[in-house]
Amino acid sequence: MSEKVILLVEDDDIIAKVAEWRLKNLGYKVCGRAVTGAEAMEQVVKNKPDLVLMDINIKGDIDGIETAKMIKKGFNIPVIYVTSHSDGPTLERARDTKPDGFIVKPFDDNDLRVAIGLALK
Repeated sequence: MSEKVILLVEDDDIIAKVAEWRLKNLGYKVCGRAVTGAEAMEQVVKNKPDLVLMDINIKGDIDGIETAKMIKKGFNIPVIYVTSHSDGPTLERARDTKPDGFIVKPFDDNDLRVAIGLALK
């Protein structure tokens, strides 16, 4: 089985470094990191990841939910939301994009392993 490639969309440096470290320890390749929706779209075109881990609140003009919509529609790449925002309205907006998973921060290796494993099946 080939190494799965993941794009990380996270604007918090510490969380991004921890997530990248955890992903590598779980056997995944992180092809890049984006902090805005526009950067995420550029990375998707450039790197063609197998999966995107998407924070909902990111920098820039569009949030993670709108970015995920574009990625799923234009590229049919699975998206897992990784966020600390689990309030009703946010969950409803996220659910409408038919995400492939949802992880609430703070998360651990097992949260990543299970969510990614399910999304890539």
